Amino acid sequence: MDIALEIVCHVIHRARELVADLDPLEDEPGKRAADDAAEELSEEDEGGLSESAEYEELKEYIGNLHEDEQIELVALTWVGRGTYTAEDWDEAVEIARDEHAKNAARYLLSQPLLADELEEGLNEFDLSCEDVDT
Repeated sequence: MDIALEIVCHVIHRARELVADLDPLEDEPGKRAADDAAEELSEEDEGGLSESAEYEELKEYIGNLHEDEQIELVALTWVGRGTYTAEDWDEAVEIARDEHAKNAARYLLSQPLLADELEEGLNEFDLSCEDVDT
């Protein structure tokens, strides 16, 4: 992994701030709220989240990163999600480059669990944001 830990931690921190403004998820019998988070974000995207200053700031931050850094953020999200492992890193990066080289910021910000998945991805590499100033 070549992306600076500080960059990943900044994205995690800002992504957490974004979702903190959403309505809390509540599980109902027979339904998992976490599964519906993407739908909630889609609805927010239609009318508010994508128009917020915080969303635009994070989108611009990610968009201003070098393409390789953007691709590694996507791959790290997939590692954190469990789609790939740290051992599959090169493959994850290659697939991320093929699928999201032109729209990494938009793709990443459409992930409702972005902060958690990035954090889990770091854990897979035995890294943490604990000692990083964001």
